[in-house]
Amino acid sequence: MERLAGKVMLLWGWQRALLAIAAGAIGALALPPVGFFAAFFVSFTLLVWLMDGSTAGSEGGFFRRFRSTFILGWLFGFGYFVAGLWWLGNALLVDSDEFAWALPLAVFGLPAYLALFYGLAAAIAGILWSDGLGRLAALSLGFGIGEWLRSFILTGFPWNTIAYGIMPIPMMMQSAGIVGIGGLSMLAVFIFAAPALIGTRKGMVGGLAIAVLLFAAHLGYGAWRLHGADAMMAARPQQDVSVRLVQPVIDQARKMDNSDRVAIFEEHLALSSAPPSEGVKRPDVIVWPETSLPFILTQNQDALARIADVLQDGQVLIAGAVRAEDAGPGRPPRYYNSVYAIDSQGQIIGASDKVHLTPFGEYLPYEDFFNSIGVGNVVDMPGGYTAGSRRSLITLPSGVSFYPLICYEAIFPDEISLEAEKASVILNITNDAWFGITPGPYQHFQQARVRAIETGLPLIRDANNGISAVVDPFGRISTGLDLNHKSVIDSTIGGGAVSHWNNFSRQTHLWLIAAAMFLIAAISRQGFKSRVN
Repeated sequence: MERLAGKVMLLWGWQRALLAIAAGAIGALALPPVGFFAAFFVSFTLLVWLMDGSTAGSEGGFFRRFRSTFILGWLFGFGYFVAGLWWLGNALLVDSDEFAWALPLAVFGLPAYLALFYGLAAAIAGILWSDGLGRLAALSLGFGIGEWLRSFILTGFPWNTIAYGIMPIPMMMQSAGIVGIGGLSMLAVFIFAAPALIGTRKGMVGGLAIAVLLFAAHLGYGAWRLHGADAMMAARPQQDVSVRLVQPVIDQARKMDNSDRVAIFEEHLALSSAPPSEGVKRPDVIVWPETSLPFILTQNQDALARIADVLQDGQVLIAGAVRAEDAGPGRPPRYYNSVYAIDSQGQIIGASDKVHLTPFGEYLPYEDFFNSIGVGNVVDMPGGYTAGSRRSLITLPSGVSFYPLICYEAIFPDEISLEAEKASVILNITNDAWFGITPGPYQHFQQARVRAIETGLPLIRDANNGISAVVDPFGRISTGLDLNHKSVIDSTIGGGAVSHWNNFSRQTHLWLIAAAMFLIAAISRQGFKSRVN
């Protein structure tokens, strides 16, 4: 290990750059659907040794070190995000005649932007870099700040945050309920980077001991929490509500063909009205995925009447739809990506709009500039969608309340408001058919599962082509449908769990961990400077 570490530190030029990119790409193997979390041990060990080479000596001063470590972190991030997000390009191939030219921007442009946050993470770590275990704390702090910034700058895109790499199974997800994704990312970086100490020896015993204790605590807490999971849910109020999730598997190109709307609508209705399996209760609630209703309901009473014909007395349909709103004389209507609740009389009894829209998919930032160079939305909607002002609970006559998260809203833990505490269940409807059979739907599903653990609420997730599932408050799948399996799920909404999660405590834990990492790194850095001088 010492010989290998020395070779990595001494690499220069294109060899150093290529290894940094490869190290990041290897880390993407920790993400779904592969979920080989040990890949991050290789990834971050190599990054530490590369950082050792970039920070060796004091020639050139602060700005040279900052530039060197920033570039190194950017290369690492570029490899990680290209390997983890290449599937985004699939969305542009749905309408390839119009958007194929933008394929390089999706596959390489977005990763190049996201890599800036990892470049900053490495640069921050470089300021506090030392030769012992303190450099692991410095790297953890840097990535913690980088991931925090990535979660909200330019509306945020915290997809594939490092923490998701250390939670391939429910037992390894439970820690997110205490420290949140941000705090867990910092702790994960420390753990994953610890093997680098074997190659340099300094601080090895202490650093490995801390990493082993952190990892053991991560696993131990997960095992303890799952051991008492069933008893905990049994002690909470149970919800005697049966639900059917409809997974219609409608090809995205077909959804965009206006001439096929009626047939698509009837396919959803046919799946909804299919009799339940023998011994299974008739569903009280039927759920359709995002934008499944191919009409503007307020402009199509026939569609509402058709829904009323199919629903039995007391049943409710919850479905994704486009909602139109009059914007005033001489102005085009505003469109919202919404979810409706419709009763058996064909009446809309609840609704909520998507609050966090997808840039370049549902709206165009800096619209005038991009329109001037011929760039438009991937979703063909005049003027794009309008963001909802607030997320509203959907409460049914039975008293069951759904906290709606439409599409990628489920990847933003910080946006789950206090309203969720009043909810019975999280509802995530989505249309991942844009991404085909790629890692995208698997990654999206994993992130939605973690929201259930954070909130202590069961999760109902309905996706056009998958992955649809009912997930308990501990992230365990009660029942589900895999990608491109056209069918329905009949299940019940279970009880909740005791959750330690809320916005305040999660942010408190994040900054407490950051403070601890800073102190370890700063003390180690001071000792390192004293030895050098």
